[in-house]
Parts: sequence; structure tokens; C-alpha cells
Amino acid sequence: MGAIFQSLGRTVIAGIVVLVAIILIAGAGTGQMISLDMNWSRFFMRWLHVLSGVMWIGLLWYFNFVQIPSMPKIPDEQKPAIGKVIAPTALFWFRWAALATVVTGLLLGWMNGYIVQALSLQKGVHAIGIGMWLGLLMAFNVWFIIWPNQKKALGLVEADDATKAKAGRVAMLTSRINTLLSIPMLYAMAAYQSWPV
Repeated sequence: MGAIFQSLGRTVIAGIVVLVAIILIAGAGTGQMISLDMNWSRFFMRWLHVLSGVMWIGLLWYFNFVQIPSMPKIPDEQKPAIGKVIAPTALFWFRWAALATVVTGLLLGWMNGYIVQALSLQKGVHAIGIGMWLGLLMAFNVWFIIWPNQKKALGLVEADDATKAKAGRVAMLTSRINTLLSIPMLYAMAAYQSWPV
């Protein structure tokens, strides 16, 4: 059992095995097995969307609630561990989770037949549309503002000290904007089915 938890890959695979076992046991207990139809496909896409979103917003909140406030408390000789090891890895998962969340969300909207109506904020789907537009703006910020500036701030690309400091501030402020936007975005996504039309 310990070997499973020594590897992230084995842990994730074990999580998928547990998920499959739960699905099979629940299906056997109810006498209903999964039928791989469009309803299941939509459900599975929603699950992937939520899974990606948890990774994305979880990392966004990690940066804003943990890493950024903790940096001034870390001794200077220990800061390279954050800037050279932890932050680049976290930013890798952060930006790809943002992309996965957007792609699965757009696919889900298309599969459910409301993509155009939601993006044009039509009555009946305007809540999910608001959430989608906020998510798209946030993903734009991740890929085109936060990541390019973080590469400079962390020294992953050549930049002088003044440029690094400015880039770090721009990345931090944009990350804070995304944190602000994540609150109404998550509300709009969660409230979609009960939002007054």
C-alpha cells in the first residue's frame, strides 16, 4: 500500500481504480449499469470540467492565500527553492489546468446545446454565460499576462532586476484580479440551474 503513495502517478491511477470500483458497486447495488450514451458523455465531461477547475482554482488560491503572503517571511537563502523549483512546477499545472477547464467547459456547453446562447448571455442560460465569460477572461490572464510575467520574475527568461520586479508585480496583481473574478465565476457556475431566468 505504501508503494502507491510514494508515486503521484500510482496515486492518481489508484484513485481512478477506486472511482471505477465505486461506479461498479453503485451500479450493481441499484441494478443499473452505466450506459455509455450522450447523458453519460455529458456527465463525464462535466466531471472532467470540475476536476480541471478544482486544480486551476486550487492553485490560484494557493498562490494568493499561501505562497504570496508567505514569501516575505521566508529567509532570502531559502527563496530560490520557491522560485526555481516550486513556483515553476505550480505554474505549469496552473496554466494547463486553466486550459483544460476552458476546453472541457466549452465542450460541455456544446454537448448540452447552449454554447451560443450562453456566450451571448441569453435569458435562461445567462448565469452559465457569465461564468463562462469570467472563466475565459481568467484563462486569458493566466496565459497572456501571468505566465509571461512570471517567466521574467522567476528568471526563466532573461530580464534585468527592474524588469523582474515589475513583471512580478504585474503577475501578482493579475493573479489577484483572477482571485476576485473566481468568486463570482464559481457562484455563476454553481447557480446555473437555480438562477432566476
